[in-house]
Amino acid sequence: MDKKLIIPYSSVIASRTKMGIILVLHDRILTPSDIAKELDIRINHVSKYLTELKNKKLIVCLNEYAKKGRLYQLTELGKQIFIELKKNKL
Repeated sequence: MDKKLIIPYSSVIASRTKMGIILVLHDRILTPSDIAKELDIRINHVSKYLTELKNKKLIVCLNEYAKKGRLYQLTELGKQIFIELKKNKL
């Protein structure tokens, strides 16, 4: 594994919710509500983890200033983490 991936990867695998978000955003653009439905968790938990993943530059909000219907997708770093998760079958 590339050294630049170790810290973000360890952060993601420490949380099932973070892993779930990375996995559902793999090739899609979703709202927090969509993510909550996919993972069957509460929206406030999704929002917390989206903020953490965004701060680690693993995801990006495409319409940051929208009050509703914010859209999220993986960054290039997030896509690399997804690949590592799949390699390690997590």
